Amino acid sequence: MTQVVIEKSKLADLISFLAASQKVVGPVSLGHGQFKFAEISSFDDLALDYIPTILPPKKYFMPQHETLLKYDLGKGQEMQAVVEVEELVLFGVHTCDLAGIQCLNVVFSDRPKDLNYMLRKNHITLIGLECNDYCDSYANCAMLRNHLPKGGYDLFFSELSDCYAVDINTHQGELIVEESGLFAPASAAAQEELAALRQAKKAIFKSEVPIRYQDIPRLFDETFESDVWTKIGEKCLSCGNCTNVCPTCYCFAVMDEPELDLTKGRRVGVWDSCQHEYFAKIAGGESFRETRADRKRHRFNRKFRYPMVRYKRVFCTGCGRCSRSCMAKIDLKETISALMEERG
Repeated sequence: MTQVVIEKSKLADLISFLAASQKVVGPVSLGHGQFKFAEISSFDDLALDYIPTILPPKKYFMPQHETLLKYDLGKGQEMQAVVEVEELVLFGVHTCDLAGIQCLNVVFSDRPKDLNYMLRKNHITLIGLECNDYCDSYANCAMLRNHLPKGGYDLFFSELSDCYAVDINTHQGELIVEESGLFAPASAAAQEELAALRQAKKAIFKSEVPIRYQDIPRLFDETFESDVWTKIGEKCLSCGNCTNVCPTCYCFAVMDEPELDLTKGRRVGVWDSCQHEYFAKIAGGESFRETRADRKRHRFNRKFRYPMVRYKRVFCTGCGRCSRSCMAKIDLKETISALMEERG
């Protein structure tokens, strides 16, 4: 890893440099304490002091509505595969969302590989931004060890008193530093300030749930038949909000959209949710997860237990979006605490 710095006054020049050759996306304010990732054209559009956006940046890696192929029956039943890609810079991505993208990379590079995803991610430059303060009561990134940078970016910015310390992690990151001419070598004072920042975060970012990271999968294994699932199932509305805003939920449905003349159309992939009643239904109307309690238990296990078995990592990043957006006020940290209390 190579450390450089950029003066705060030069950050606007960096955005202009990036936007001159490609689309730049960053966090912008919607007002009322809400934020989203959207295209920006200047530094003034950015809201760098933000809590997690409504939707995670996974929407640029795995679009909500993606054309997979097009067909035209009037041309000898011609069918053509489609890959929708564009050169893109994602600026200001927090460590929890970087962790979510790393989870998606693992899933979609597993067999069978999702070539659309793999091609798209190779056209996206990731610039991370460190959280110096705990964002809100819903976040639990410390419990999931995602409050500190763990790779998955091209450049990573950490705000210091008069500049940003920047970690260069890839060749693409090196090119931005060299070609922009806006960066300088990190001084000893900047490196010491960054080390002090990371040390101070140990007191700021603490797990509010008294459980060790390595014990989380076992908790869900031992509480599979817990009454907690019945209780939160009675509250759940099966709306799918939690899966839509989750950085690591990757389920999608594939459907055909014919045009009105029925000779042309396209096949699309759209986000789907395991919380919907129809999701686990099979022929004859049978369902593997008929009740809301079954579906809610499945979602939690898909975050904390099943991926640990297959991928050796937890698929919750600690962003807090699911708790923040739940209309039934089902809180992830409260659920884990209730499971621990029942288990004893």
